Amino acid sequence: MSATAAPPAPPAEPQEPREPALRKPSTRKRLVPYWLLLPGILWLLVFFALPLVYQASTSVQTGSLEQGFEVTWHFQTYVDALREYWPQFIRSLLYAGTATLLCLLLGYPLAYLIAFKAGRWRNLVLVLVIAPFFTSFLIRTLAWKTILADGGAVVDVLDTLHVLDVTGWLGWTEPGRVLATPMAVVCGLTYNFLPFMILPLYTSLERIDGRLHEAAGDLYATPATTFRKVTFPLSMPGVVSGTLLTFIPASGDYVNAELLGSTDTKMVGSVIQSQFLRVLDYPTAAALSFILMAIVLLTVTVYIRRSGTEDLV
Repeated sequence: MSATAAPPAPPAEPQEPREPALRKPSTRKRLVPYWLLLPGILWLLVFFALPLVYQASTSVQTGSLEQGFEVTWHFQTYVDALREYWPQFIRSLLYAGTATLLCLLLGYPLAYLIAFKAGRWRNLVLVLVIAPFFTSFLIRTLAWKTILADGGAVVDVLDTLHVLDVTGWLGWTEPGRVLATPMAVVCGLTYNFLPFMILPLYTSLERIDGRLHEAAGDLYATPATTFRKVTFPLSMPGVVSGTLLTFIPASGDYVNAELLGSTDTKMVGSVIQSQFLRVLDYPTAAALSFILMAIVLLTVTVYIRRSGTEDLV
């Protein structure tokens, strides 16, 4: 090679293959999700937001049905409603909370059995859980009037076991009588809303990986420890969802209080229904509704924050 010859060129480095340029979705495709959400948004606006605004305006009106109602921003209606009917609010929260606790105590074992022990009978048991929905809410509640009737088998068994003595001491029943007492209302609430507790619990328990239970057993954890450390914490989304789906409608229910209770067991839902349909005092009824909604929202917010989970089934 001569001195004037050019040195050989270095080998070319292999070039990485270029990724194909991603095309931006067209405007029409980007709007598809919003078009799909539009029917639901319209439904909420027409059947939830607008009635809510109308009820809000009704709560600050004054007048009568004969003379007509007029918006006068009379917020004193809220103060008067809360001052007069605060016992019904306390009673509603107490009955709803008790029924929710009973639904949790009854529903969790059943949901656990369906998720882990039912096997091929799982679908049949689930159908049995939702079977009460095949009949009217009113019919189911009226059936409890027969079940808890004076002199019936249920009352006789409870009286023989001296259960009525304990509940009577607590003020939840009367001597030899369950119907038209707080216990009857709570029984009706528990029965009617129990499926709302079982189904979220079952869904949450079914998602738990069975290998976690096997791993706990390999670490010499007892069944009780496995449940306390693994199963229950992982099922908390179902617990939170079930308690919310039970407590919220139960706190505003009036059918059970009307059919199974008495004048001493009236819940705030019964008062609202009476103010709307019998007394025809629309502003007071609307104010009671908003007070109940505010109490429930505050209770639910505190409960969700204290539960330690943001995942809902």
